[in-house]
Amino acid sequence: MAEPTGLYLHVPFCRQKCGYCDFYSLAASEETRDAYTARLCEMLGCLPFGRQHFSTVYFGGGTPSLLSARQIGRILDTVRRFHTVSGEEITLECNPGTVSLPFFQEIAAAGVNRISLGLQSADAGQLRFLGRRHSLADVRQAAEWARAAGISSLSLDVMLALPGQTGDQLRETLRFCYASEADHISAYLLKIEPGTPFARQDVAALCPDADQAADLYLAAVHDLAAHGYRQYEISNFCLPGKESRHNLGYWLGKPYLGVGPAAHSLMEGKRFFFERSLEAFLQAERPWSLLHPDGEGGGLEEFFMLRLRLAEGLDLLEVNRRYKIRPAALLKSAALLEKAQLLAVRGSRLALTPEGFLVSNAVIARLLEAAASDQEGEKR
Repeated sequence: MAEPTGLYLHVPFCRQKCGYCDFYSLAASEETRDAYTARLCEMLGCLPFGRQHFSTVYFGGGTPSLLSARQIGRILDTVRRFHTVSGEEITLECNPGTVSLPFFQEIAAAGVNRISLGLQSADAGQLRFLGRRHSLADVRQAAEWARAAGISSLSLDVMLALPGQTGDQLRETLRFCYASEADHISAYLLKIEPGTPFARQDVAALCPDADQAADLYLAAVHDLAAHGYRQYEISNFCLPGKESRHNLGYWLGKPYLGVGPAAHSLMEGKRFFFERSLEAFLQAERPWSLLHPDGEGGGLEEFFMLRLRLAEGLDLLEVNRRYKIRPAALLKSAALLEKAQLLAVRGSRLALTPEGFLVSNAVIARLLEAAASDQEGEKR
């Protein structure tokens, strides 16, 4: 049996594109959603990698809750028919305005045990600015329905450094999360991606500057910690034992299979992806032939970038074992970063502080320079 793998299923459907969103999604009819469900099931039944043991399943998007409970159940039934699923974590991303109690009851019966709701903000004006169609009441109701249906884990997404966002507004959003009994909270700084409506409208000019954004981020980190939510990754916080196991798999370099247009994978040490085209995905005679290679996985730079996203950080003994880089070479650079309060040295581990997470690219680049120098020295 193959190593446990994460399964990511991309559902590229949205009723309306939000101005900040760079994910691949588009509007689709019920007929198209049925065809897409059938194509996913067909592909899951004939993986080129053979039978898999999926430890997690994650429906992402887009808006996966635009699929019907019947369609979601059909996909999960297909996964179980051709593969083994441990059932540790089966997540469905949901838009709060697209769900109902019967929907949650049916997907819970199909095996979904975790939902991720896109809250973004508890401020009605900010929701309108972001183009979100749900209200705060929709989120509250969706959370109650999910609990009533027996779905055991609830994650809420919130955005930081929105145009005009104040510390009080942020705290109000977090208070809403606590009142909703969310056991996991993802808190992302708004990033204006090239090509999005927000980029064309120069929304960045309306957003808090770098110092103000940092203050909002650190305020969120401290408030969440005070309410029992441990920061385990740059933007992710949870109550004890409620980490997203699927996403942890990405950051720990474990294998995962992504199916759907724009979905990425890491299998058998290789990275690959599907192009951003629903039409090609649905019309291809041999859809697995659409995969595009994306290089080797597990290189030094990738290892540093992924591990240092995590609060537990980088294990220098593991770095030495994998890449023959001496801990002493990294500890010298780490001492300067620790003095600047950007990094903490904990035995054989290097871990970024919340302040370090804000400038993580620069910190990681400094450590990679030290690693490269040590490798060059070894060659000489």
